Amino acid sequence: MACLSSGWAIMTVETLEIRVRGRVQGVGFRPNVFRIARELGLSGEVLNDNEGVLIRASGTTSAMVSFVERISAEAPVLARVETVHTRPLVAALEGEFRVVDSEGGAVRTEVAPDAALCAACVREIFSPVERRFRYPFTTCTHCGPRLSIVRAIPYDRAATTMASFPLCPACQVEYRDPSNRRFHAEATACHACGPKATLRRFESSIEAKEASTLDEVERAVGLLQEGEIVAIKGLGGYHLACDATRPETVLRLREGKRRDAKPFALMARDVAVIRRYCTVSEEEERLLASPSGPIVLLSADGSEALPDAIAPGHGTLGFMLPTTPLHALVLQGMDRPLVMTSGNLSDAPPIVDDREASERLATIADCMLLHDRPIANRVDDSVAHIVGGRVRLLRRARGYAPGALRLPSGFEAAPLLLAHGAELKATFCLLAEGQAVLSQHQGDLADAATFDEYRKTLALYETLFEHRPRALVIDRHPDYASSRLARERARLEGLTLLEVQHHHAHAAACLAENGWPLAAPPVLAIVLDGLGLGEDDALWGGEFLLADYRHAERLGTLKPVALLGGDQASREPWRNLYAHLTAEMGWGAFAVDFHELEVHRLLARKPRALLDRMHGAGIHAPKASSCGRLFDAVAAATGVAFERQAYEGQAGALLEAAVDLEALRSEGEELAYPFSIAAPDGNAALPYLEPLRMWRALLGDLALGTPTGVIAARFHRGLARAVVAMATRVAGKDRERRFGTVALSGGCFQNRVLFEETSRRLDVAGFQVLSHGEVPSNDGGLALGQAAVAAARLIAAKRTAHAEGGT
Repeated sequence: MACLSSGWAIMTVETLEIRVRGRVQGVGFRPNVFRIARELGLSGEVLNDNEGVLIRASGTTSAMVSFVERISAEAPVLARVETVHTRPLVAALEGEFRVVDSEGGAVRTEVAPDAALCAACVREIFSPVERRFRYPFTTCTHCGPRLSIVRAIPYDRAATTMASFPLCPACQVEYRDPSNRRFHAEATACHACGPKATLRRFESSIEAKEASTLDEVERAVGLLQEGEIVAIKGLGGYHLACDATRPETVLRLREGKRRDAKPFALMARDVAVIRRYCTVSEEEERLLASPSGPIVLLSADGSEALPDAIAPGHGTLGFMLPTTPLHALVLQGMDRPLVMTSGNLSDAPPIVDDREASERLATIADCMLLHDRPIANRVDDSVAHIVGGRVRLLRRARGYAPGALRLPSGFEAAPLLLAHGAELKATFCLLAEGQAVLSQHQGDLADAATFDEYRKTLALYETLFEHRPRALVIDRHPDYASSRLARERARLEGLTLLEVQHHHAHAAACLAENGWPLAAPPVLAIVLDGLGLGEDDALWGGEFLLADYRHAERLGTLKPVALLGGDQASREPWRNLYAHLTAEMGWGAFAVDFHELEVHRLLARKPRALLDRMHGAGIHAPKASSCGRLFDAVAAATGVAFERQAYEGQAGALLEAAVDLEALRSEGEELAYPFSIAAPDGNAALPYLEPLRMWRALLGDLALGTPTGVIAARFHRGLARAVVAMATRVAGKDRERRFGTVALSGGCFQNRVLFEETSRRLDVAGFQVLSHGEVPSNDGGLALGQAAVAAARLIAAKRTAHAEGGT
């Protein structure tokens, strides 16, 4: 500490070293620190290193207090400050405050997610007086590629795929100027020095390059307007784009992708275009325009309609705004939306390599709009919707991953862990120093190409974050590809391997996201999904668990019903309908009471004798308490999805879309389909939701000709009522409740109607409700829960060992 005399006053000068951790690299944090320091008249320096940002600064006491406060309060929009630690230094610093080069060391900082095009860059690319006018790769510290181009930490240009594009003198000036918004923006470039877009034709009958005054992007727009399909290289992979208003082109795209029915994502120039087709609330508009820029599911009730082939059977459309300058330039001349779906064949990972794109997409697209900036890491588009006034992610990828999630109090002592997730909607999770880094969406690991991409991305994350796990965490299911991979690694490297039950992991993910402390009491976790291997080696899927991070006790369940044909039951809804009807009332009673129904005629044509033998012998007919298969059965009964599902979860999604919202809101409670709670004899037997009364009511409505939408509404309300009734039952009497908080998780709670009806009723019943937002409630969030459970158990084991050693 030093003193300076100024007239009558004596000012005390303090010198501090300030360590800032979090998402503070590649987001304009250092120039912001520089600006604040200069305004306050400080001396010193700021730099990036492998722990985050390090600041050494000298100034008056009041200026230093203000400085420490402002570096967090005025952080850039893409930054997220986790911690700020200060320590005094003896020697005062002299000279003007400056930004210095990065230093190496152990990695303890975040990699920022890719960010959608910012407003300042939009103005530049559409302003003829700017030198980046119509430049498709314009970016700054507030937007642009991050994860998709990074190869190492610290996040500097040399460690990205921009390393092969030396800055021109004009860009170099901006890059070195701390007062410029492109100061150390690693993807900075312009027409003179940066990546170039190229339009390449697949068909030899079309001239490769006709004489034209149009640039490559304008030529691509012309082809889209003429009804062509264009493969466009985006931030984290290729898209396939076409005019969404042309039914014949949309159908041709479906045929080429071999994607029968799964909804296509859409991109529009601005919200005004989207509003022609959808209702957009203020919250949804903010989400569309946010730096994350996800696909947002919106109610498709605008004054205009798009072809049914865009989202067959759905009442929603998934829209996003242009996420890159390239997309913005393409959409500028389009007064209609474009399909902007992943560039791949159905179920394969989106393509990132130019050569692979030219080989594999030639049978789908007419041409490709590509560029010469390599994609280091595949990143899908994120998908979200707003439910209950909260943004809820359905798929966590671009714009969100690999943003770290701070774990609740108590997890600070957790060892380095790597959780491998599940099989479908796979992600993995790195845990270190009380933070969890959840990977971007990987997809279905049963696909060989997706599994290869999963392994590549996992290796990259471990390299980026210098993460050397002491323990690996997997699901209990022995056949998951992710589990097999971890088992082999644990064997080869001698690492601890922990198994976490599927539904316990779902519960823990919800608790961790909501900041539920490690030492807090257990909650009731209601986990409704497709399938997961239970602690008893049976298949679970509709569970009521008394759970904290270390333990989960099963208090209730849905009635287990046979999966006729095993995995085939998840693809053919009619199998689940037949299994439910025969389990509830038997075929004979069903035939007597409901033989005039169309559903009876359809089921009678199926190989019932074979199915009955399978069931009786227990061959390819395991029982499962699956809520997802219950939805499949009801979807088959109502006819919205009888024969086959074109994609995972289709039947449930179509049943949700069929709900008559007026009936849902206005009908009396007595019309909701009733479930019973069966209480078997014996202490070991679990109470379960018995759907016999529900089936009789539903089939009775079919016989009366009740509209499908009304039936769907009554089913959703009835199931929500039953779930809350079970929660109330297992909680016990009001003054002696075993828990006061309920956590909702599992893929079935991505159903807006089921979630809203259940959470509302739980609230009325006096329960605090926890639910997902930043992390998907489906298996995309499972790795976070696995990591939390494993960490809690290892922390407890270490404390026990320490206590025993101390005695």
